[in-house]
Amino acid sequence: MNQYLAITSRGLENLLAEELNELGAQSVQVVHAGVRFKANQETAYRCCLWTRISSRIIQVLSEFNVRDDMDLYLGAAAINWTNYFSNSTRIVVDFNGTNREIRNSQYGAMKVKDAIVDSFTKADLRRPNIDRDQPDLRIHMRLSGEKGVLGLDMAGSGLHQRGYRTEAGRAPLRETHAAALVIKSGWTPEQPLLDPMCGSGTLLIEAAMMAADIAPGLKRKRWGFESIKDFDKEAWLEIHAEATVKARRGVAKVETKFFGFELEHRVLAIARDNAGRAGVKSLINFQQGDATELKAPEGFEAGTVICNPPYGERLGTTPELISLYTELGNRLKLAFAGSTAALYSGSNELLSCIRMRADKQFKLANGALDCVLKTYLITAGGVKKEEGEAEGHIEQKDVAPDFANRLKKNIAKLGKWAKKEGIECYRIYDADLPNYNAAIDRYQDYLIIQEYAAPKTVPEETARRRIMDILRATIQVTGVDNSKVILKVRERQKGKSQYQKLSSAERHMNVSEYGVQLKVNLYDYLDTGLFLDHRITRRKLGEMAAGKDFLNLFAYTGSASVHAAVGGAKSTTTVDMSNTYLTWAQENMELNNQVGEQHEFIQADCLQWLQEVDDTFDLIFIDPPTFSNSKRMKQSFDVQRDHMMLLENLKRMLRPEGQIVFSNNKRHFKMDFEALDKLGLEASNISDKTLPMDFARNKQIHNCWVIKHKEA
Repeated sequence: MNQYLAITSRGLENLLAEELNELGAQSVQVVHAGVRFKANQETAYRCCLWTRISSRIIQVLSEFNVRDDMDLYLGAAAINWTNYFSNSTRIVVDFNGTNREIRNSQYGAMKVKDAIVDSFTKADLRRPNIDRDQPDLRIHMRLSGEKGVLGLDMAGSGLHQRGYRTEAGRAPLRETHAAALVIKSGWTPEQPLLDPMCGSGTLLIEAAMMAADIAPGLKRKRWGFESIKDFDKEAWLEIHAEATVKARRGVAKVETKFFGFELEHRVLAIARDNAGRAGVKSLINFQQGDATELKAPEGFEAGTVICNPPYGERLGTTPELISLYTELGNRLKLAFAGSTAALYSGSNELLSCIRMRADKQFKLANGALDCVLKTYLITAGGVKKEEGEAEGHIEQKDVAPDFANRLKKNIAKLGKWAKKEGIECYRIYDADLPNYNAAIDRYQDYLIIQEYAAPKTVPEETARRRIMDILRATIQVTGVDNSKVILKVRERQKGKSQYQKLSSAERHMNVSEYGVQLKVNLYDYLDTGLFLDHRITRRKLGEMAAGKDFLNLFAYTGSASVHAAVGGAKSTTTVDMSNTYLTWAQENMELNNQVGEQHEFIQADCLQWLQEVDDTFDLIFIDPPTFSNSKRMKQSFDVQRDHMMLLENLKRMLRPEGQIVFSNNKRHFKMDFEALDKLGLEASNISDKTLPMDFARNKQIHNCWVIKHKEA
């Protein structure tokens, strides 16, 4: 008997051990991400052909300590490679793992390769060819700490490559992993099986192959063990022929009903083609359908619903996924009472949206992703059908009731106020409750939820669950379509990192603010192009600007310049370091028919520009960052430390009767009145007068002053 190592995913070791025992393996022992066993050649061939779970089966030739590259070379060189394959065999070395001395897998593979070819040259034989693309035989080296295992890959390529899948949908499951999920789901071939989001059909195809007793490796064209010198061709042909007969007879005997639904017609066509190549197309009823409108098809009774719904992490997908999981849970409870559901996801929080208590759960990694398979016994609880209502509806319980109640109250109060004010963008929640640390802004019929980074004292899992509750409750309370809910995470900002680009969707919309039209972008940046807390300040600037030359510094997207221009400013000068935002500012002006030479846009470092320009203005608005150390600026800036430096330069540019509106968002900012007096300036604090109602809870971040020359 030879020693073998069967490799699998973390969490599937015991399942693989059971499978190998059933296939006749001896001395089966579970190890990390694999199973060790002994077998004769015939059993080893059978294991390769019939394993549904293992990704590779390695014939172990040697195990040795590897402290450094010399140990690695000597350990590999100690094997008499000429006993196992000829020099006409094309080979490649796969190396997995590292340790303190062997830090690069390519280097490790090279050392093993050197030992192998040296073994042939020392025997006065031509060295075998290395072929990375189409090798006859793969040499497998596994390094864990100082322990090395070296052997021959019996299959040659991954055992998940069944031969039936040439195309796949998005984020497809490996065939071996799909088979394991089907087994762990508790499904048996006597039960109907349904996948409401079947993608390229892998889960259903693997299950149908089990029901039809089709060996998963039957379609493979080549095997690594065919290139090993002791290959027993006669035994292999007998094993393969036996499996071929079983498959042919098995399909005809299957009475199990399989159902697959997929929304995308193109992906559904791929699933049908895959099933055809696997030999189970006649067993699976594929239909185009939406999981959120799922119904039990005719012939599906007390079966299993299995699904690998999406659990993407891209910006903006989470609200849609919450809605998807929530509605899937509703459909399961409404149409599949008495059946079992098995759902596999990388997000426990999304699975919680199903609103069912899991009967069992299994942690099963999908590659590098930590995922979980949860099974549910579906009962009719929570389903309430009205008389004459064919579909019924699901009785919804409030999610995060404290948060939901606060949000309802805020919306009732602020909605009326916003309508009266003539604004379409305003804040409806601002971290009102400590456990729900987020801000929610309404932009017409869109909502932006900005999650503030949780303190380190709050466990990551708790923080994720809370933001999920915020999302679900917000959608439930507002009734806003989930596709119009955008989630962003706001961390502590350094410099101008709040302006960093998050995506390139370039989705813009125009909003109205006190009769002014402004362009916003809800998706591509952390901020939208419009600071809502400056709304009243902008309106005031419009009222002050009539007939005046207006300067806007650190202008961002120029919304203050627009208000000033619409208010009748004689001229506007808009200065910002970003060309992107200056272009945006020009577009905002054009939206309001404010075009002409009287409106100037200057790309410059505002701090440097202030020191170099001699122009004067009647009205100056400056809203500097709290802190900036941008590489494009020649010096760092701190508004508390440096505000007098700003005002010293601004005084030179301010005409005798002119005014400066100075704003910033630093908490607990203190104006240096003594230094201001020495400059010959005086300031009036208008923070309370310019703080909008929807930001009333956050007074400390809004500072606004009107500054002018002292009267003689």
